Amino acid sequence: MAVLAAPVIVCGFSAIAMRIVDQLVRSGVHVELVVPEITESVTASTAESGVSRHAAGVNVTAALRAAGVARAQAVVCVDDRELWNLEAALVAARLRPDIRVVLQLDNATVADAVRATGATTTVLDIADLAAPSVIEACLGVNRHTVDIAGTEFVVADLRVPRGGTLRELFGDIAPVAVARGAADEQVAADLIRCPGRDLRVDTTDVVTVVGTPAQLSDQQVVTDTVAPLADIKSTPRDARRHRAVAAARRFVADANPNFFRMLGVLVVLIAVSTVILRLGYRKPGMTVLDAVYFSSETIATVGYGDFNFSHQPDWLRVWSILLMFAGLTTTAMIMAFLAELLISRRLSEGAGRLRAQAMSAHVVVVGLGAFGIRVAEGLRSRGHGVVIVERASNDRLIATAGQLGLPIIFGDATVAETLRDAGVDRCAAVAVLTSDDMTNIEVGIAARTLLGRRWVSRPGVRGVPVVLRIFDRALGQAVGSRFGFNHARSTAELAAPWFIGAALGLQVMATFSVSSESFMVGRLPITPESGLAGMEMQELSGSTRVIAIGRADSGDLEHPPRRGTRLHAGDDAYLIGPWEELIAILERDHSHPVADRTTE
Repeated sequence: MAVLAAPVIVCGFSAIAMRIVDQLVRSGVHVELVVPEITESVTASTAESGVSRHAAGVNVTAALRAAGVARAQAVVCVDDRELWNLEAALVAARLRPDIRVVLQLDNATVADAVRATGATTTVLDIADLAAPSVIEACLGVNRHTVDIAGTEFVVADLRVPRGGTLRELFGDIAPVAVARGAADEQVAADLIRCPGRDLRVDTTDVVTVVGTPAQLSDQQVVTDTVAPLADIKSTPRDARRHRAVAAARRFVADANPNFFRMLGVLVVLIAVSTVILRLGYRKPGMTVLDAVYFSSETIATVGYGDFNFSHQPDWLRVWSILLMFAGLTTTAMIMAFLAELLISRRLSEGAGRLRAQAMSAHVVVVGLGAFGIRVAEGLRSRGHGVVIVERASNDRLIATAGQLGLPIIFGDATVAETLRDAGVDRCAAVAVLTSDDMTNIEVGIAARTLLGRRWVSRPGVRGVPVVLRIFDRALGQAVGSRFGFNHARSTAELAAPWFIGAALGLQVMATFSVSSESFMVGRLPITPESGLAGMEMQELSGSTRVIAIGRADSGDLEHPPRRGTRLHAGDDAYLIGPWEELIAILERDHSHPVADRTTE
């Protein structure tokens, strides 16, 4: 495979940086890596690819020059330290004002300011890019709408109604992927990318297709075949009873145990005093109710009116003194424990549990990082209840979650009791989004155990999806195959296409997942120098689809293009497929070197 003359400089050492480097190298792109320092991890991670490494240290300018910024086609800044990303991006833009700069920033204020510095700078936020895929997996969304040159296209996951070829079942609607056996959500699917229309499928398969709403309607395609569990609502009476029981349970769990001991002492005092007054009080005498009333009045020290001890035996008057002091002490201690419950930090934690116990058909989000809060925001904006589980009670995003009105359960999500507090046994979906793969897998298994039979899909009702954040795609596939988790998502996998596309000139329009594999929809302008100008559709990769062509000469949108349709200079090609394949097409499109344009 020929290597492109103009390099792409990747700045930073992180999971997504290595994913970008790996994919660019496999696509034949010349990559230079700039890192703050060359550690053993950096050396080991780049040994196989042979990527040149440059240590920036305190001099980013020198490192970028050594990496070839003078002739590079793009600089991608994706380190975990955003300040370093910002520095590298600004220095690169100063050295080469015309170079494409792509950087990761999650600070909205700084990101807006950077965007305003030049049209060649693209600012992306990994959490924003990856969150939609997790939200769609939680909600069971099986269709995605993409606007292409003013025409609406729909990407939909369809269950196969009967056996037959794709052509027989779906006509001219373009197939994007076939997931063998995916109709059973507990079985890992074998994915066929961009299959031919003569491929035979059966009712155990799920087919992903793309077409206009009119095309789907003409073929009588139904895109929603299973009702999400979140649509199942309990009755108001059941909800009120559940809230009352949950409130009582949480009060018992949060109160100091001595509070209940003091209540017991108070009850004993009233009971003993009732017996004594009923038997020992002289004229006019007392009923049991009178005795209870007078005992309570004495303990509360609210004074005597209808009953008093002025003409009673001395022993009974001594008893009244003891009763008043004992009652005063007991009442004071009870009020102290109540005050502790109301003003301590346990109140806020208990309030989160109380609210969670009153919820059902909600989504449980485990992990309150930048990614987790984006997912929670997205779910809430769509009208779904969200409960967050977080181990650390001092996380910087707790205030943000509080402003959104999201209940938070503080605790270890690998413990079943914590998941019960979050209502996993009543939820519509679970999203496990911590930054540790092993923790995510452990929490996923614990959630699956707690869900029991609700984990499995039934006719008309889908099983509760458990979405796992897994950084490595191979690990995600292995976990799905072994444990039945078919909703593994990697932030690096989901966000990398946007960074690579922006670096190489492909306008990424949408990304979506098919059986945990990322697909992309993008627009590629065909320039006169492009290696794709004059090429027929049948000459492109078999794992991609050109779903439409914006013609420069007529201004029309041609769809669907046929096998013999050619691309011409000035056209816009709209492609869909696995993002690795789209990068390979970009390689064919880029075939000319970049001249040295360094600005001193």
